[in-house]
Amino acid sequence: MGWVNVQQDGRGVVVLTIDNAAKLNTLNTAVMTDLIAAAEQLAGDRALRVAILRGAGERAFIGGADINEMSALQPESARAFITLVHRSCDAFRRLPVPVIARVQGYVFGAGVEIAAACDMRVAGADAQFGMPEVRLGVPSVVEAALLPQLIGWGRTRQWLLTGDRIDAMTASAWGLVETVVPRDQLDGAVERLVESILASGANAVRLQKALIAEWEDLPLRQAIQRGIGRFAEAWQSDEPRLLMGEFVRQQRERRP
Repeated sequence: MGWVNVQQDGRGVVVLTIDNAAKLNTLNTAVMTDLIAAAEQLAGDRALRVAILRGAGERAFIGGADINEMSALQPESARAFITLVHRSCDAFRRLPVPVIARVQGYVFGAGVEIAAACDMRVAGADAQFGMPEVRLGVPSVVEAALLPQLIGWGRTRQWLLTGDRIDAMTASAWGLVETVVPRDQLDGAVERLVESILASGANAVRLQKALIAEWEDLPLRQAIQRGIGRFAEAWQSDEPRLLMGEFVRQQRERRP
């Protein structure tokens, strides 16, 4: 996987780095093929707890899809290319553990779509976001469909129909990113999120991510019923008994 660097530590935390810094980590067919393969391989790792997605260097998270490759597309090859963009996003939505997007620099087009497909987004204050597809003659598609859930329909229309850029503070105000920090504090902010996730039950977090994805597609009554099923499923492991038992023990020790 020459275009994606994967490093996993003993805690079950993996960092995936898109290694195309010379071209602002833009996504071409080779990069996306490696990215999908890396995510799919990680999906089967039961020791995995958290994934962090970032771009190499400091200039960009993902500068979009490769315009040089796109400019040569025809209708059928265009369908294949954009399907690969979708698969790159969907691989992280389907990863069974939380995915944190560590965002710095330029985040354009497919980069925004991949960030939206992650569970959480932490951005450096210098980050610049854009959906410039209409200025390049094509609509914003695939996981751009997630944007109304994050920023609302009005802002989605404004952003996608104008192709304008927004800065990190605007992205935060809109709800596109959850946290904005100075660039030199970016890794620390990501680590604090990681520590919070690791403090929770590993199986419970996996069940919660799966349930949130189901909530997105289900009517309210069905979503509630699915939650009842996921709650019961949690008791198939010893995790609730162990963690609740530890909680009770700590409460008893604190009593005068």
